Formats: sequence, C-alpha cells, structure tokens
Amino acid sequence: MTTTDPGRERIELEIGGMTCASCAMRIEKKLNRLDGVSATVNYATERATVSVPAGLDPDTVIAEVERTGYTAILPAPQEDVGEDPELRSLRRRLIVAVALSLPVIVLAMVPALQFPGWQWFSLALATPVVAWAGWPFHRAAAVNLRHGATTMDTLISMGTLAAFLWSVYALFFGTAGMIGMTHGFTWTLERGDGSGNIYLEVAAGVTMFVLAGRYFEKRAKRRAGAALRALLELGAKEVAVRRGGVETRIPTAQLRVGDEFVVRPGEKVATDGVVVSGTSAIDQSLLTGEPVPVEVTVGDAVTGATINAGGRLIIRATRIGADTQLAQMAQLVERAQEGKAEVQRLADRISAVFVPVVIGIAAATLAGWLLTGASAAAAFTAAVAVLIIACPCALGLATPTALLVGTGRGAQLGILIKGPEVLESTRRVDTVVLDKTGTVTTGRMTVAEVVPSADESADDVLRRAGAVEDASEHPIARAVALAASEKGTLSEVSDFRTLAGRGVEGNVAGTTVIVGRSTLLDGLGIAPDAALVAAQKRAEARGQTAIWVAWEGRARGIVVVADALKPTSADAVAQLRALGLTPVLLTGDNAAAARHIADRVGIERVIAEVLPADKVAEVARLQSEGRVVAMVGDGVNDAAALAQADLGMAMGTGTDVAIEAADITLVRGDLRVAADAVRLARRTLATIKVNLFWAFAYNVAALPLAALGLLNPMIAGAAMAFSSVFVVGNSLRLRRFRSSLPTA
Repeated sequence: MTTTDPGRERIELEIGGMTCASCAMRIEKKLNRLDGVSATVNYATERATVSVPAGLDPDTVIAEVERTGYTAILPAPQEDVGEDPELRSLRRRLIVAVALSLPVIVLAMVPALQFPGWQWFSLALATPVVAWAGWPFHRAAAVNLRHGATTMDTLISMGTLAAFLWSVYALFFGTAGMIGMTHGFTWTLERGDGSGNIYLEVAAGVTMFVLAGRYFEKRAKRRAGAALRALLELGAKEVAVRRGGVETRIPTAQLRVGDEFVVRPGEKVATDGVVVSGTSAIDQSLLTGEPVPVEVTVGDAVTGATINAGGRLIIRATRIGADTQLAQMAQLVERAQEGKAEVQRLADRISAVFVPVVIGIAAATLAGWLLTGASAAAAFTAAVAVLIIACPCALGLATPTALLVGTGRGAQLGILIKGPEVLESTRRVDTVVLDKTGTVTTGRMTVAEVVPSADESADDVLRRAGAVEDASEHPIARAVALAASEKGTLSEVSDFRTLAGRGVEGNVAGTTVIVGRSTLLDGLGIAPDAALVAAQKRAEARGQTAIWVAWEGRARGIVVVADALKPTSADAVAQLRALGLTPVLLTGDNAAAARHIADRVGIERVIAEVLPADKVAEVARLQSEGRVVAMVGDGVNDAAALAQADLGMAMGTGTDVAIEAADITLVRGDLRVAADAVRLARRTLATIKVNLFWAFAYNVAALPLAALGLLNPMIAGAAMAFSSVFVVGNSLRLRRFRSSLPTA
C-alpha cells in the first residue's frame, strides 16, 4: 500500500478469474460504488489500482472483488514471485484435455475405428474433459450470466454442455448406447428425435482447443511484470561501504542516506549519490542510451546501476530505495503498462452479439415446435441441435492456430510476438518512434575519421593514439585501440598515466604521446593547428567526438569517434514509410548528432536531448495528437516508453528490461525486422479474422437446418470437420510469409 496524497492511500491488487475486458469493467464498477473508493482495473495486466481513504482495510476491497465472483490478492514482493497458480492449473487441465480428447475425436471421425462399445469408451474419456478441464469456462459463464453478460465462455460452456448432456441422454435413454452402433455417413436431410446421435467429440474437442488458446494467452499476459523485475535486477546487489574508517561489504538494501561507498573500475554504482573522491568515466548507456561515457569528478552526481568505466570512486549516497532514479524508472514502466487500453478479444466481440442471438433462436425453436403440436422430444432435439451447431470446433482453432503458425514463422525470422492483443495494435499504428542509439545506430563507439596535420599521415596518428589508448579501459579508448589494431600490431607503451579525466599519455617508441580533449592540450601549452580545429568543429556539428593526438609539443591530428549508423537503417525507414507509418527519431543524445543521423536515414521529425521520463511524455504527447504510436528501442531508458506506446518493439540485442516491456521482440539487431514484424502481425490478424468469420459462418448457415429439425449429425460433423480443415489450412498459409532481409 502506498500513499498518494494526504488522507488517501493507493492499493495495488492482483485480480484473478477475468476472462475478458467486460470482467474488468464489472469489477471496476463494483469497486467505484464503495464510499470514497476510486478504482481502475486493467484486464491486460490483471491488476487493479484502487485509491481509498487512509486507514481503510484492504480486506474490504478484496472482499468486494470476491463478491463480484473474482479473486484478489495483494501483490507478492518482486523477489518472491513464483509461477502463477492459475497458469499452473490451466497447464494441468490442458495436458489432461489433450490426452483424453484426441482418442474421442479420432473415434468419432473415423468410422472404421468404431469398435463395439466405442461410444461408452468415448463417454468415459470425455466426462473429465468437460467436467474438470472445462471447469474454468463453466465457472466464468456462470459468473457472467449472474451479472447479465454473455461472452465466449458462455458460448463455449453452453455448447459443450449441450453436446455432452444430449450425448448422455442419447446413450442412456435413446438408441445411441446400443453395442455395435456406429456413426455412418449419410447425406440426407430428415427429421428425427436425435436419440441416436452423440456429440462427445464436439464437447471434448472444443474444450481442448479453447483451453489451449486460453493457456497460451495467459502465459503471455503473465510476463507483463517481468520488465519491473528486470529493472530491479540491474542494480548492484552488494556494496563496499565505509563506516568508522572501515570498509565492509553489505547488501545494497542496507545502505543509508549519507553513507560513503567505494566503486572500483568495472563495478556498478550501488545507488544515486555524489562523488566525494576520485575521477572516472561513468558508462550510463544502460539508463540513458548515450554511448559516450560521462566524465565525473568530485562534486558530480552519479546514478545507481551505472558502471564505473575508469578510476576508483568514493561516493556519498543521496537517494536510496524507492527514491532512486532506477526505482522511479520502474514506476514509469508500471504506470505505462497500467495505462494501456484494455484489449477485448475478437471472438468476445462477435460472441457478444452471437451468443444472445443463438440462445434466442434455440428458445424460439423449442417454443415453435411445441406450438405446432410436435412431441417434446422432437422439440427439444431441435433446440439442442441449435446450441450444438452454434459451438463449432473451428472456433477453438481460429485464433490459436493462426497465432501458432504466425508466431512460429515470426520466431524463424527473429520476431517474437507476445500475445494476440499485439496483433490488433499493428493494424492501427500510424506513427513509429525510433530510438537512436542501438536501434538506428550500432550503439558502439567506432572511429569514423582520422584527420592528420599537414606533415603527418593518418595511419601514423591512429597507430600512436591506439598504442596509448590500448592501456585504457575507457569505451572511447577501446574504439581507438581497436581501429588501430586493425592496421597492424600495436606498439608497447611505457609510463602510461591517466590525466584527471582529460585524457591519457604514454611513451611509444621513445616518444611521449598525449591523447585527449582539447583542454588537455591547452593545459600543456600546445597550440592546436587551425585546420585541425576546423575539422573538430565539423565533427562536433555532426554530434561526433574529436580526440586530439599530440607528441613532441605539437598537435599531430584528431581521431573522430562516433556511434556508427547501421547500414540497413535507411532501407528500414523506407520500408516503414511504405507501410503507412510516419517515422520519428527520439533520443537522449544531443540535437546535432540526432539531426545528422536522421538526415542520413530519411527521417524528418527529430526529438532530441530527452530524459527517460521525457520519452514517455513524448510518446504520450503523440498519442494525445490522435496518433497510434509504435516505439522501437533497446535500452533501459526506452522501457517505459515501450510500455506506454500502443505497440512496443524491442531490439533483441538490447537490455532485458526493454525486451520485457515490449510487445514484440526483434531478435536480430536489424531495424528492417521491425517492418517485417508489422507486416507479419497484420497478416496474422487478417488470418484470424478470416478464420473467425468462417468458424461462425459454417454454423450460422446450419442454424436454419437445426431449427427445422433437419440437422443430420453426419452433415453437421462434415460441416464442422470442413470448417476446422479450412481454418487450419488458412492458418498454414502464414508459413509462406517472407522477410525483406535477403538472408532470412
């Protein structure tokens, strides 16, 4: 429980038992009727955020949720999160359903296998499937009906129970239970009392297929909180704290504001603080996306979870726990996920109309037959036939098979789609926001250019600079050393030393070589060459970093280092435009670097120099303009924006936090895969829609036959089988999806 403002508190609850967006709306309405309570319930994340008067017992709110027919618990601490019991239960039910349903379906569809007494064997197998494996659907249908609502669960429950109960009636009180009875194929339309027909394969098969779809959907949704856990994992677990002049290692959670702690090269900064001793370069790329490390010295602020890339630092803690920037970013991700629009499944939308209509037709059929003087058995047969034919096997296959094939093909192409709700977002997206570092660019510093003075060669300048920089661990130094090593073996360096955050120097082949910023040369009284100064200004205008190289009292050249553009980014932007998307470059980098990159890839709109919180605000601002926004990023700083966007796509070469916060993960580091992801998702969504249409259409066409009492079970079975074959075949067409990458 957290305090939001004086006199009020905020309660977070995990809600269980919701099967559609209407469930979330129902809980929300119930909670908002409580005095002084304001609640929002998110179906996608299965969480409720409730603002209550201070002092109100959370059990009061939980009890109200339970009276509505659902479960509610206070969230467990992040470190205690285990496998969800509801997900585990669904998996057990699915395994049992698959094992028992397949023999029932095969026996019903292959008359040659129908041995004497096969129908009783099928009943024994189908009973636990319908009664136990299908219990979540029956319970949800009962809860929804109690509140006057109908959903897919209503249709599934009524259809499977109607098929099962009628089969039981036909077996015990009709002729279907006779030993030696088989379901032969006939294509005639004739009236009958239905006592010789059983539909156990419908009851078991539909339960199995829909249960499979529900399980995979639930598993995808349960990963929503993984982004927060991944964020918390970024922080240092232990810290070397100085207390009473003694340095001891303690868990980071035991740090207090004012404590001084030591951070050695390569270690993470334990918490937000201020440098009290030492100078170093801090790699903030995980949090800010900026590839160039920041030089810090005494008095500079540093952020927890960043990495010390240089010297030894002593830092005084200024913020701990929930007050740190890392924790605030976790809160940004959580708020962005909670604020996502609730997504209602396509089948639920159709069933909202279809279910009441079917029930009405069944009731009208029963009344009509009785009013015309028909027997109760014939009237009931016709009414039940309406319910049976309205619950198609293909409906259970429509979404899962398309998702299975579409996501499987995506995985082959390096595209991981988290859930069915993601597909709908791709259809509506009109703007794509691209992070710069690591997405459009490589995110690694590389040597872009070497500019020598008039009497020096570029290779000699790079060779000497690389030899000295090879002794440093600074990321820019590593880039220079790597470029130099590609030209040949690096010379040995002696007398190497770091010059207080301004650069380095060392002796190469008897000559002292100085590599660093222009301020380093100024401090040593070395006047830079005018042509080199002009080259430095040109580089900085492009957002690049210029490193000066000097020896024997003269500036000999500059090495220009930059975050390199990915060679495929321009093509990727063109493909995104072809899909009707407007690209926007969003980065925490400086405006000059961002504009230079944008011009090279063909992006007109640039938003630069933004903090992580500002990225969320910029995405929200685009959404407030009426745009449907997709976001592509790879860093921790992008996680909240990825969650805020209508469609989040994370580069798989990025951080776990970004990947978990996104809807789609692009395993390859190629931005062109983002265009492939949009195309594949749209194609999969279109396939699901076609599947749903035909899954219902076949059965809608058969409804008049059922209502007239002319529903021959073999014709019904053939229609169901054909609709299932059509749905599977249509879904398999997604396997032919081709990537725009030539090597895919």
